[in-house]
Amino acid sequence: MVELLAPAGNIESLEAAIGEGADAVYLGLKTFNARLRTTNFAWNQFEAAVESLHRQNKKVYVTVNTVCEERETERLYRFLSYLNEVKPDALIVQDYAIMRMAQEFFPDLELHASTQMNVESTNAVRLLQKNGVKRVVLARELGLDEIKKIKDETGADLETFVHGALCVSESGLCLFSSFLGGKSANRGMCAQACRRFYSAEVPGGIKQGYYFSPCDFELIDQIPALIEAGVNSFKIEGRMKSAEYVGSVVSAYRYVIDHYKEDKKGAIAAGKRMLASDFARSKTTYWYGFKSYEEGMKNAAAKILNPDQAGGTGIYLGKIAGTKPAPKELIDAMKMAAADANKELVKIQLATLNGGSYDPDPGDSIRLHKKDDSGRVSHKIKTVEFDEKTGKRWIDIPSGFTVGDEVYLLQIKAGSKRYNRILPNDISKYRKQPKDEILPILDVTPVAKKELDYFPDGVYVQVSSIADVFAAQGLNPVRLILELNAETRYDLLNHKTVLPFSKKQIYISLDPFCSAAQEDQLTADLNDLIADGYTNFVANNIAHIQMLKGKNVNVVAGPYLYTFNRWAVSWLENQGIGSFVMPYENSRRNLEATYEQNVRSRVLVPIFAYPALFRMRFELPDDYDFTYFTDKEQKAFMLNSTPDGSFVLPADPYSIVDKLKHLKAAGFNKVLIDFSKVKVTRNQIKAIMSSMNKGQPLPNVSRFNWKDGFYSPQQMEEYKAANERALQRKQAGKGSAPQGRYKNKSSGKRRK
Repeated sequence: MVELLAPAGNIESLEAAIGEGADAVYLGLKTFNARLRTTNFAWNQFEAAVESLHRQNKKVYVTVNTVCEERETERLYRFLSYLNEVKPDALIVQDYAIMRMAQEFFPDLELHASTQMNVESTNAVRLLQKNGVKRVVLARELGLDEIKKIKDETGADLETFVHGALCVSESGLCLFSSFLGGKSANRGMCAQACRRFYSAEVPGGIKQGYYFSPCDFELIDQIPALIEAGVNSFKIEGRMKSAEYVGSVVSAYRYVIDHYKEDKKGAIAAGKRMLASDFARSKTTYWYGFKSYEEGMKNAAAKILNPDQAGGTGIYLGKIAGTKPAPKELIDAMKMAAADANKELVKIQLATLNGGSYDPDPGDSIRLHKKDDSGRVSHKIKTVEFDEKTGKRWIDIPSGFTVGDEVYLLQIKAGSKRYNRILPNDISKYRKQPKDEILPILDVTPVAKKELDYFPDGVYVQVSSIADVFAAQGLNPVRLILELNAETRYDLLNHKTVLPFSKKQIYISLDPFCSAAQEDQLTADLNDLIADGYTNFVANNIAHIQMLKGKNVNVVAGPYLYTFNRWAVSWLENQGIGSFVMPYENSRRNLEATYEQNVRSRVLVPIFAYPALFRMRFELPDDYDFTYFTDKEQKAFMLNSTPDGSFVLPADPYSIVDKLKHLKAAGFNKVLIDFSKVKVTRNQIKAIMSSMNKGQPLPNVSRFNWKDGFYSPQQMEEYKAANERALQRKQAGKGSAPQGRYKNKSSGKRRK
């Protein structure tokens, strides 16, 4: 029997999902999950939920689907140990470190590969099966025939998304939010750059729109075909949505699953009627319905993108025009109605809205968006006040939102229901928490003599075209990395050009999105290239590892095989990989923490790149007739549409070229200058060489996360708290110090 899997961003959504017939729920705790901005579950709530749902023969999957830095691995280990004790039915994971730790310490934990792991092919699924992964959540960019192929060739337990919000970027490959300020989508901090309003330079002037804001997924009419294709679990997206939304969507898909055999057309029609109160964005089936891969690449963009569609979810209610404190009696009433664990979380205010066409009522569910994209919260309205003197309507909203923030309607009161409680009234007996356990030390494998002969020290240059292979000679690279794409593939396989580098000096870099529709051709191409004398490859998808096994070639883990900690490195080592390209999002501090001095020869560090911020599985429509566009802060970006897909790049490159001397002093003697997706120019080569030689920074560049690392809400709170304490001490000291006496001053020396 197929499983219906629903999101549970909070207790109310959990109750709605189970009340409407979900077989399982997925939820996150306060750490290591890709929806850190939703409420998530406290330790005791989670423990109580697992026990209660297991009594009902329902399943609980925990999202641990982010990458973690080296300094977080001990906390990750403690978290896994805690989960091993509470015993949810499975963990949904992205970081290879979790697979490595589970293999070593927690073999009873069932693992499901997250869609963030970027799995879309038979070869990737086979590698995960060999490593003990029990289920794979496939990338959302696949069509029905591709899913059928994977199921037929692997027999794996497969999970697919069927409803909810989409990412415009290929699964797990978005770097845009991280590039804007360290808020990594791979860390649960996505600032949703795809939903933003952009201005583009077009012939004749400026054109504006939500160019990368995708429609929402709706596959309710595909459910019968997906069941027949052998999909095991249907997943509804929406851990940041309201309980009413979750309940209505679950009920619709439950009905179709249960009744399609007796009346397929009628069941789908009934399900669609149940979804009529879903006030989210316009709907799409994305990659479903195309007869070929080529047709999908040409036409998928028209099915997913709508530049005139606002980035927000739901019906626009307007902007907050004013706020005031909520009355005490309302706060007290909400505390009385809240679950015990949530009583302290009742923090509300009243707000009046301006600019919408609908006045929300008590019971309606809304979504609030901060104007700086720093937060989005769902909320059910409890009260409405009308001020006859001013004519203003005041509704209750969560604290933390202010004038100018936007509000959207998600669900009207008529769509709301009351559901049975899942958690017991008293959850005080549930007291399990992560303990202060010590993570055993793990060292990356020492470098054996001559092991890295194929991977010499020096400057590496990566390019995307045959013409740029010749231009790259100006940087005198020790190795040339050539991207395998539609253009270079034709040239290489047909021997059209005599290249100025030997085959042993060339690394072939493989695209990080490796779909079921392309993998057989890619396998054949790799075999031909190997037979032709190419022996060095950069893998950017776990499918590539499987394809190249036993081929007697050298495989480097590319920047999209994320190695943010040594446990992830160790897992890749166990797959036969001994050299690594640093992920573009990484910081210097984390790089040095991951690799001890004696193994830094294993690492190639990118020091210059135009990293792909979005990687989209389609060519863009003709009306996307621009190369440059800007956001509201006037940051500029480039757009590149090709037969292999479309890419958004920063107009200003990432560069730490001037840090070459410091990198070498730290033991990182292999550096990468990456011209992927852009043209190599003489002026750039000249500027880069000058910067390397003189140690002076290039103008108009980004450091990405190299200096400051990932954005951390916890660190920000600690920083704010420390500043507040310092201010309080300073204020307390004023007027209290006796006249003529000096306060103690810091010596200025650092503690060691």
